Amino acid sequence: MSKKSDFQEMDETLDTSQTLDDDKLNDQEQVSNSEASETEEETSVEEGLRKDLANEKDKFLRLFAEFENFKKRTSKERVELFRTAGQDVIVALLPVMDDFERALKEINKSGDKELYKGVELISNKFRETLKNKGLEQMKVGKGDAFDAEIHDAVTQIPAPEKKLKGKIIDVIEQGFTLGDKIIRHPKVVVGN
Repeated sequence: MSKKSDFQEMDETLDTSQTLDDDKLNDQEQVSNSEASETEEETSVEEGLRKDLANEKDKFLRLFAEFENFKKRTSKERVELFRTAGQDVIVALLPVMDDFERALKEINKSGDKELYKGVELISNKFRETLKNKGLEQMKVGKGDAFDAEIHDAVTQIPAPEKKLKGKIIDVIEQGFTLGDKIIRHPKVVVGN
């Protein structure tokens, strides 16, 4: 019996060690499975974070580009506003300048030289002030070609000469520009 018991003990020991080995293997498999699942989770988390980071970078770049466009647009609008800031006031003063021209013609006819000089000084000062603000008189003369985009034809009359047909015969009111913009078109008579 002792031999049987020794064998039984050995069998039990073997069974126990095999069970321990099996448990160890199971534990190692569980650890390796949990490590694998943790690695998979980490990989999916990393991928999610990368996608989120890429999305945030894209949003940032778009927002930055939009802000740069906004800055350029407002800067351009501000420059345009400064260039034509007094346009309404200058347009309102153009008839006064026309009145100065008419007054100078009438004073010149009367022959009063002192009065003419005084009004001329005021008129020149007025013109220079407006010129410093960006007002320019358009160069339009008799015999110039008529351009409907630039000139306002008040009337058409028969051309006194054949070469004046379709050309400007007389300038009734001068035109003016403020910067690059025409604020008053010259009024002209065109030969027919």
